[in-house]
Amino acid sequence: MNNTFKKLGLSVIGIGIAAAVAYAAGVTYDLHKSYAISDTSVNDEVAPTQAQIQHGLYVAHAADCAACHTAQGGKPFAGGYAIGTPFGQIESSNITSDKETGIGNWTLAQFDRAVRHGKGTHGYLYPAMPYTAYSQMTDGDVRDLWAYMRTVAPVENRVIEDKLPFPFNQRWLMGGWNLLFFKPQVFKADPTKSVDYNRGAYLVEGPGHCAACHTGKNFLGGDTADFLQGGSLDGWYAPDITPNPHAGIGTWSEADIAAYLKAGSNDKAVSTGPMTEAVENSTQYLTDADLHAIAVYLKAQTPSTTTAPAAVSADDSAMKLGQRVYESQCIACHVSNGNGVRKMIPPFAGSSIVKASDPATLLHMVLLGSDGPQTETNPTGAGMPRFDWKLSDDEVAAVLTYVRNSWGNAAPPVSQTSAQQARAKLGAQAWIGH
Repeated sequence: MNNTFKKLGLSVIGIGIAAAVAYAAGVTYDLHKSYAISDTSVNDEVAPTQAQIQHGLYVAHAADCAACHTAQGGKPFAGGYAIGTPFGQIESSNITSDKETGIGNWTLAQFDRAVRHGKGTHGYLYPAMPYTAYSQMTDGDVRDLWAYMRTVAPVENRVIEDKLPFPFNQRWLMGGWNLLFFKPQVFKADPTKSVDYNRGAYLVEGPGHCAACHTGKNFLGGDTADFLQGGSLDGWYAPDITPNPHAGIGTWSEADIAAYLKAGSNDKAVSTGPMTEAVENSTQYLTDADLHAIAVYLKAQTPSTTTAPAAVSADDSAMKLGQRVYESQCIACHVSNGNGVRKMIPPFAGSSIVKASDPATLLHMVLLGSDGPQTETNPTGAGMPRFDWKLSDDEVAAVLTYVRNSWGNAAPPVSQTSAQQARAKLGAQAWIGH
């Protein structure tokens, strides 16, 4: 019997060693794989045309490169922007043309490996860099993006990108993650769809990488099958953007979507948090034709199956407390009927973010406040003040329960525990009455 267990144990160890060797060999091969760009006119030694550089700037806007690669108060593209993930914090890299701390010594091939294949000079990249979406970008767009990036002024800024704890700081593990969740393929148009639909699909699925925020993630950080049906993101909730009439944008017209992406606001919503960054750095610079194409694509998606729950009764104690808080603290801006101020202060009535199953964005806004979007077509963004110091956890929970279940809205109540946990997670101030 002992010999049998010994042989079994040795067999298991042998299989484990063989698997480890095979994985190491696979990772080594993968990291040294080369990729060809089919555009034979590309040459690092040939200066790009001004048209290529200008188109590259447009691609940079569409891909929202500046938002993640520019730290608050820092130089454009110099990196250091903190990205919170469920596995720890990552800081974005310096992608200026600095030769020591940026990508000034890179070639187009190296740039392409990073952007579309998730492989940098130090090994695998983490999918906080959305190469899983950028893999769909065309050769021409990558070529012109590289042409533009070569014109970005060098900034000396050495960034320690990986601040993840063990074992997540072991980049070689990403080889297995890619095998599970990364299926690289340049975008292919659907011949059964319109030109606008296909252009919108390319922008949303490729450079726009909308699923990075608006699609939920599994426990390993890979996308779930609930495409564009909402996802949690570092203390925020990116809402459902399918045509679901309750939780999504089913009541929005194509013009509503385009206006929101252009200005950061429309008659139905005002952007907040990471979406405001996306509008200010990316979508406001897109052409009207491209914004229309995105709207066409989003409106053509299959609606999520989320349905409205029963509204919390107006006689509920939390609703009564919430009404008192609303009337004393919120009514001046959001007005008595919850309609806000057109294109400046978001309406609560009918808002999909207000009715979302996850109240993370609402908790974030009430506790810490937020600046409104400031764009060329909407230069005066109305900010939301913070109320962490002014409202207790039960008042925060109550007022959110109230707005989520008034004026025809219906959504699960927000608990005092949720408010308490959000206050701690966000590092909000303690209530002064504590």
